[in-house]
Amino acid sequence: MSDTPLPRAERRRRTERRILDAARALFAEVGFERTTIRAVARTAEVDPALVMQYFGSKQELFRRAAQVAPPPEAGLDADELVEHLLGTLDRKIGDLPQGSLAMMRSMLTHPEAAASAREVLGRQIDRLAESIPGEDARLRAALMTVIMLGVTVGHQLLELDELRAVPQEEIARLLRPSLRALASPEAS
Repeated sequence: MSDTPLPRAERRRRTERRILDAARALFAEVGFERTTIRAVARTAEVDPALVMQYFGSKQELFRRAAQVAPPPEAGLDADELVEHLLGTLDRKIGDLPQGSLAMMRSMLTHPEAAASAREVLGRQIDRLAESIPGEDARLRAALMTVIMLGVTVGHQLLELDELRAVPQEEIARLLRPSLRALASPEAS
């Protein structure tokens, strides 16, 4: 192990990562409204002015902290699309990333969080619609997206026993026919 100090750019990346990790944890735990810049700074062990220097505003900090995984790749056929969505159940009902949990907890109570959620979900809807034939592809993609979102909210935030007491495979088995019907207009 070397005693050579880290380059400035690497120190900056590590500090930014610490701030984002602290913000994700706090936004996920208490939501947008109750998370303060001071609390994020305290958790990240930095000065509040540094949080503002890196992110400029609480809204930008939230936007960056709540970024989630990209939507599925384009060009999947109906069965691949459904299996891709069902394959995400392990994340949706398992250890959800802090950014996703923060977004879900805050999206119904804060306008900026709602706008961020619409943007993220809109990208997912766009990507899903690329793989769905028919004039109503966006509507079908939106319905598929909100079904999966509903499962996530029911499991993660509402902690519904009916969702928490069964294995992921059982949830996938029951969702598969309805998702297939939405992914294939000719199947409905």
